This record gives sequence, structure tokens and C-alpha cells, in this order.
Amino acid sequence: MTENVWSYKSTAGRLADADLTGYKVEATDGSIGKVDKHSDEVGDAYLVVDTGVWIFGKEVMLPASTVDSIDPNEKKVYVSLAKQQIKEAPEFDREKHLGDQGYRDELGTYYNTGGGPFGRPLV
Repeated sequence: MTENVWSYKSTAGRLADADLTGYKVEATDGSIGKVDKHSDEVGDAYLVVDTGVWIFGKEVMLPASTVDSIDPNEKKVYVSLAKQQIKEAPEFDREKHLGDQGYRDELGTYYNTGGGPFGRPLV
């Protein structure tokens, strides 16, 4: 498990300054959408995934530690989460994601400390 939920795993294959916008996102059990936005800031890296019609247009914010690998040739990001885990994740809030520590704590709890739907850490 990654010490910091907001950092990429060293094995993810993240290339500095690569634009992941538009990459398809693959859960452990199939495609879930596309990267709408991402951040590479040290200790604050994440993906915002637009799930499209799969779950009625919901957007979710996935901490970088959920990324298992990135395939730049296929333009795909593979995450360590199942579709159901992503479906039940807190919805992305454009107003809160930059400065609301409570919102970040909620996401960190969901993904890192067993707050996920299966009662165990998700990353």
C-alpha cells in the first residue's frame, strides 16, 4: 500500500508532465470512463474520472495511489478498484476539491483506511 493516498505508486509508470486527459480508465472488472482532469502535484496527485452514462454521468476523484499502471500507447489508465467501489465513492465536488481539507479527508478515508464499501483499504 502507498504511504500517501495522493501519490502515484513507483510502479505505476507515471511519466512527468504527461497529459492523461481523455485516457480511458479501466477498473479491475472493466472500463469505467475517461480522465476528465488530473493533477501531478507532489503529495496531491489525483484523477477526475467522468463515468459517463455508466453511473448517470457521475464524476469521481481517484487519488493517484489507486493507479496500478498507465499505458501511453493504448491511452489507458488501470486502477486497483472494481466498478462497484468507484460507483460507491464520494462524488467529485468541483467547489471543494482544491481547498476543503474535510473533503480531502473524506476521500482519503474512503480510499485508504477501510472506509470503502468492503470495509478494507482500497489502495
